[in-house]
Amino acid sequence: MTATPTQTRFRVEGMDCASCAAKIDTAVRRLPGVADISVSVTAGTMTVKHDESADLGVLQKKVNGLGYKVSPLTAKAATSAPAGACCGHDHANHNHAHEGHDHAGHDHADHDHSGHDHTNHGHPGVSANAETTASLVQSSSPARWWQSRKGFLTIISGLALVAAYAVGKIFPDIANWAFVVAMFVGLVPIARRAFMAARSGTPFSIEMLMTIAAIGAVFIGAGEEAAAVVFLFLIGELLEGVAAGRARASIQGLADLVPKTALVERGGDTISVPADALAVGDIILVRPGDRIPADGEITEGTSEIDEAPVTGESTPKRKSVSDAVFAGTINTDGVLRIRVTATSSDNTIARVIRLVEEAQESKAPTERFIDGFSRYYTPAIMVVAALVAVVPPLFLGGVWSEWVYKGLAILLIGCPCALVISTPAAIAAGLSAGARRGLLMKGGAVLETFRKVTAVAFDKTGTLTEGKPVVTDIVSLGLPEKEILSLAAALETGSSHPLAMAILDRAKADNIPILPSKSAKAVSGKGVEGTVGDKIVFLGSPHAVAETIALSAEQMASIEALNDQGKTVSLVVVSGKLAGLLAMRDEPRADAERGLAVLREQGIKAVMLTGDNRRTAEAIASKLGIEPRAELLPQDKQRIVGEMQRSGLTVAKVGDGINDVPALAAADIGIAMGGGTDVALETADAAILHGRVIDVANMIDLSKTVMSNIRQNIGVALGLKAVFLVTTIIGLTGLWPAILADTGATVLVTANAMRLLGWKGRQ
Repeated sequence: MTATPTQTRFRVEGMDCASCAAKIDTAVRRLPGVADISVSVTAGTMTVKHDESADLGVLQKKVNGLGYKVSPLTAKAATSAPAGACCGHDHANHNHAHEGHDHAGHDHADHDHSGHDHTNHGHPGVSANAETTASLVQSSSPARWWQSRKGFLTIISGLALVAAYAVGKIFPDIANWAFVVAMFVGLVPIARRAFMAARSGTPFSIEMLMTIAAIGAVFIGAGEEAAAVVFLFLIGELLEGVAAGRARASIQGLADLVPKTALVERGGDTISVPADALAVGDIILVRPGDRIPADGEITEGTSEIDEAPVTGESTPKRKSVSDAVFAGTINTDGVLRIRVTATSSDNTIARVIRLVEEAQESKAPTERFIDGFSRYYTPAIMVVAALVAVVPPLFLGGVWSEWVYKGLAILLIGCPCALVISTPAAIAAGLSAGARRGLLMKGGAVLETFRKVTAVAFDKTGTLTEGKPVVTDIVSLGLPEKEILSLAAALETGSSHPLAMAILDRAKADNIPILPSKSAKAVSGKGVEGTVGDKIVFLGSPHAVAETIALSAEQMASIEALNDQGKTVSLVVVSGKLAGLLAMRDEPRADAERGLAVLREQGIKAVMLTGDNRRTAEAIASKLGIEPRAELLPQDKQRIVGEMQRSGLTVAKVGDGINDVPALAAADIGIAMGGGTDVALETADAAILHGRVIDVANMIDLSKTVMSNIRQNIGVALGLKAVFLVTTIIGLTGLWPAILADTGATVLVTANAMRLLGWKGRQ
C-alpha cells in the first residue's frame, strides 16, 4: 500500500519571474522521493509533495545552488470545525410560497439558533489547512533593494566597472584586462547559477546565454562591452526583483489589515491578547474606530461597518446582533461585542491570501502555451546565433570577429525573460486586483475563461435576492398600521422562523414598541395565537382566517394581488375581527437590476433558475427583467445548464446553496455568492465575497482587461526582439543595445502588468 505523500511548504527568496519558477520546478522534480511540486512566484513559495525517502536538506541545497534562498515555512494545526458546523445552511431552499406558509410551524421552543456553529462559514471558498496567517505571509523583514543579495552584487559589479574605467585611463595597455576582471566580478555568480541549472535539467537558461555571450565577447577583444553588458544584466534582474516584490506585497499586504492585538473578555475581565491567539467562541470587544481582529458574529451592539478594506464595498453597512463581520473591517461608530467564529488561520483574509496564492500556482492556457513555446524558442535562438556567427565567415567571406560579435548579440536579444513573464505577471496582478475587491478566482484558467462567457444562470434566493424575507406591505383593515405591526411582532417574539424574523426586523427598524404577549401558542396547521394587553390576537394565513371570518371580495382581491407579486400574506385578527394584513417577500439585492442590465448591454444572456414556486419567481423576474425557470430540482438546474452549453453558449452559474452544487460543477464557470454554503463555495471556480450581482459583470470585465494586457505584453516582448534582431544583423546595434532591449522589454512588460493592480471595476 502506497504511503500518503507529505506536503511541505517553503519560502523562496529571489524569484523574479516564471523562468525562476521553471528552473526550481525542474530541479526539485528530479530529486528522489518528490511526487509533485508547485511554485508561486508572486507568493514567493514552493509546495513540495514527497514521501519519506525525500531528503529535504538536499532539496534546500539544490534550490540554494540555483541562486535562491529557501527555508521551510513553520505551521501549526488550525482549529478543526466542530461536528455541528452548519455546512448545510441552504437558503436557496427557503420556499416562501403563499400556499405553504403555515404559522402553526412557528414553534418558539424549537426555533433555537444558539446551537448553530458558524465556524465554517468561510467566504472565499477554500478549506482550512494547517497554516497560520503568519505562515501564509511569512517572509524575512523587507529589505531595501541595496540590502538584498542581487542589490549587493549589482553595486559591487558597478564599482568594479568604474574602477576598470579608471585603470584604463591610467594604464591604457591593460585596459582590456581590467574590464575582463570587472566582468568576472559580476559573471562568476551568474555562471555558477547557469552551471547548476544545467546540471538540474535547464541547460538553456538566461544565465547560460549571458555566460556564453560575455565569455565570447572576451575572446573577440570586446572586454569593455562584456563588462558593461554583465552590469546591465544585473540591473535588469534587480528591477525584475523590485517589480515582483511589489506584486507579492499587493496581496500579502492584506494580512496587515488585521490588528495584531484584540480585547477579549475572559473571567469577567477585558484583557489584550495577540489576535492570532483568539479561539472560536471567544467574546471580543471592538471600540469605535478599531479594526475588527477576527471573523465573528455580533452578540451585542449596533454599528456601521466599513468593509472597503476587504471587499471594496464603498458604503459602510449597518450591522447588529447576529450579523457576521470580517477580520480587517472597521467598526465606525458603536461599541460591539463579537463572538469569534474563525481562528486567525481560517479568517476571511487568511482564506483570500491562501486562495490567491493557490490560484497563482495554477497556470492559464495562454501561460502554458507560452511556457511550451519558450522551450523551443530559446534553443532555436541559440541555433540562429550560431548560424549568424559561423555561416557568413565560412561561406560568404565575412570577418570572423564581426559576425561572432553579431551572433553573441543575438544570444542576448533572444533571452526569453520578457516573453515568459508576460502572461504570469498579468495573471497574478489580475487575481490580486480582483481579490482586493472581493472577487476571488481559483486560478489563471478561470480568469481567462471569464472573457468567453455568453450566458449567466442565476439562482434566485440568496443570489438575486437577499436570501431572507422582509415586510413589504402593511395594509390597514381596521387598526392603524403601526398597531398591526406591533401586535404581530408581539406574537412572533422568540421565534426564529424567517417570516417571524421579517416582522420583528421591520418593527425594530420602524421603532415600533412591542408589548409582551401571554400564552402565545401555535394553532396546529393555522397560525399563532396569544393575548397582547387585553386583546386576543391571531396571526395566520388567509386560508386559516377564512375558516372563521368571512373575507369580502375586495379583501380577497387585495390578497390575490399581493400573491401575484410573489408576496406571502399573513392576516392579523384582533378579538375576532380582521384588523389588517402583512405582506412579505424576499426582495432583490439592491444592485440586482443594474447588474443584470450591464450583462444585457454586454450581449450576455441571463436566466433565473430557482426551486421556488412559479408565481414568486415570475414576480421577481418581472421586476428584474430576467427570464425565469421555476420549481426546479437540483438535477433540473444541471440539465438546463447542459442544454445551454449544447446550444453553443459558454455558461457561468451563480448560486449559494447546496441545491446549486450540481449546476455549479456542470457550468463552464461556477460562481458562489459570498454568503453561500461551504459546499457551494468549494465546488465553485470563483466567489463573490460581498454578494453583489454587478460583480459578475466585473469579473468578465477584469478577464477581458487582463487578456488585453497579456496581448500587449507579448507584442512588446516579441516586437522589440524582432526589431533588434534585424538591426543587429545589418550592423546598426550591438551587445549594449541587445541587453538593453532585453532588460527594457522585461521592465516594460512587468510595469504594464502592474497597472492591473489599479483596476477597480464598477461600484
